[in-house]
Amino acid sequence: MNREMLMLVDAISREKSVDLDVVFDAVEAALASASKKFHGADWDIRVAIDRDTGEYETFRRWHVVPNEAGLENADAETLLFEAQEQIPDIEEGDYIEEPIESVPIGRIGAMAAKQVILQKIRDAEREQLLNDFLSRGEKIFVGTVKRLDKGDIIVESGRVEGRLKRSEMIPKENLRTGDRVRAFITGIDPTQRGAQIMLSRSSPAFMMELFRQEVPEIEQGLLEIKSCARDPGSRAKIAVVSRDRRVDPIGTCVGVRGSRVNGVTTELAGERVDIVLWSEDPAQFVIGALAPANVQSIVVDEERHAMDVVVDEENLAIAIGRGGQNVRLASELTGWRINIMTAEESQAKQSEESDSVRKLFVDKLDVDEEVAEILIAEGFTSLEEVAYVPLQEMLEIESFDEDTVHELRSRAKDALLTMEIAREQRVDQASQNLRDLDGLTSELIARLSDNGIHTRDDLADLAVDELTEMTGIDDEQAKTLIMKAREHWFTA
Repeated sequence: MNREMLMLVDAISREKSVDLDVVFDAVEAALASASKKFHGADWDIRVAIDRDTGEYETFRRWHVVPNEAGLENADAETLLFEAQEQIPDIEEGDYIEEPIESVPIGRIGAMAAKQVILQKIRDAEREQLLNDFLSRGEKIFVGTVKRLDKGDIIVESGRVEGRLKRSEMIPKENLRTGDRVRAFITGIDPTQRGAQIMLSRSSPAFMMELFRQEVPEIEQGLLEIKSCARDPGSRAKIAVVSRDRRVDPIGTCVGVRGSRVNGVTTELAGERVDIVLWSEDPAQFVIGALAPANVQSIVVDEERHAMDVVVDEENLAIAIGRGGQNVRLASELTGWRINIMTAEESQAKQSEESDSVRKLFVDKLDVDEEVAEILIAEGFTSLEEVAYVPLQEMLEIESFDEDTVHELRSRAKDALLTMEIAREQRVDQASQNLRDLDGLTSELIARLSDNGIHTRDDLADLAVDELTEMTGIDDEQAKTLIMKAREHWFTA
């Protein structure tokens, strides 16, 4: 029997072009499965086959867990202190084993073992095919629609299959069995049964890869794609930059009579593409991203990573786009939060901000409105700037003499110290579990405290718009903080 096993393993290895160890592992798993059925218990069994003689040994083993809280199966687990009584240097996560009688493989056992072996071989073959495919380094999967699987589409390329989920398809796109399909390879999901290569036709990366295939200059390094934003099946924006002054990035991507961009558009079910010139200047990049709208002016807020973009009434609808599509795509493309407004709205906002800064200076620096106006006119917008800008810059203000400058800087520093002490006191009012929450700065905790939010549960009960109004953070950050604050509800 042992000799026959060795011959069988060798024959399967040759026939399936699978490594001998893979076949031996499959046979060991089959024997372990047969042994578990024989003993009729929830044991953890390991079988070891001698690769030279074909003889095999069977072991019952226990997984070492640290304490009773981690003990889920007493038939296959043991506590650390009990295991150390047998093996002093054993550690958590190790196994202890004891040999048991090997089960002879009868007719039923052989049939069960055969099924396990065949399944293991099929898994090994599939893994081999998958590894061979991935080793080619391809980013786009090209194949034909083979079948539907619970709403997903299985695409076949040779003997390899990819999975295109419904959420990764282009909306309103109707793919049928036998259709030729191209999709971007997003990764491998080993938990999936069957097709494990995950595909997408809606991701920005797919469009970027299509342009790389259509535009040779990108592969040659003359052009570079910097970013892409998509509303799949409707509209997209892609930012490009030239690494060679002789190459026009937009014209090159468009191609003669639009041949190159049309190739991408056709593949993406008619999705309209705006090609944008990337710029190191964020404001200039945003202006290009908002095309075809004409921009009057831009105010950049580095701290909030946002821009107020002023357009006239005629361009307001164009800048925003249908359903906010244009400004949303421009924001995703540039990575900046973009606020579209008219000149009147911009003026009103600036006036409101000036009033706020004026009041801050009057209250905290104990000066009259005339002095506050001078500081605002000179570009000062915070107490930190008054306190810590280079001294020479303030001495150059014609309306202030040296004594006035020193006095203003001293008052600003005193005001900041007083505010910091008050802020720390407000932070101390917050519970420890709120202060320990990742993502919350002391400044945010102080603002929450001002609004009566002192515990993690208080924060968890807030809506996103309530938190943004209290703190001034964006919707995404607010949503993340609220979800973190709620985590303990589900893990308790």
